[in-house]
Amino acid sequence: MSFPSRLLNEGEHIVVSTRTHVKALLVPALLLIVLAGVAGFLVTIVPESSAKPLVQIVIWLLTGLVALWWVVKPFIAWLTTSYTFTNRRFIKRSGFIAKQGRTIPLNRISGVDFDIGILDRVFGCGTLVVSDASETGTVLLHDIPQVERVQMQVSDELHRLATPGSERTDDGA
Repeated sequence: MSFPSRLLNEGEHIVVSTRTHVKALLVPALLLIVLAGVAGFLVTIVPESSAKPLVQIVIWLLTGLVALWWVVKPFIAWLTTSYTFTNRRFIKRSGFIAKQGRTIPLNRISGVDFDIGILDRVFGCGTLVVSDASETGTVLLHDIPQVERVQMQVSDELHRLATPGSERTDDGA
């Protein structure tokens, strides 16, 4: 997955572009399996009557609504959310129809840290903590794949930006 190059400014290039680890979809996937099993079971135990087809349709409709909210919605959120660090800024974009975005210039970022829990270690991901000099303080990016590598790349870019005498690749501010 890559950030669209048409949204980059002249002289800007991507350092890291990622999305949340697929681990974020485990609970919705398990829920889908449980939903299908419970709905299938309920449909089979509906007693014989003239209303049986209607009750079965209602069961499947309710299952579909729950699946839309608790399975499809998280999948679309995962699919449409991206985190991109360029040589000038951090960009978080999300949304399918209604889009949201957040941009932090790299020269406003004061630190990039990571946190890897036990379960994160198993899946090879972690939380990236981006600290900036604004009122909002920090941005937590949960379940980032290969979070240590991402942190190193972003820290290297921040170091390059802060090193006196190095070529300025930011917006000059």
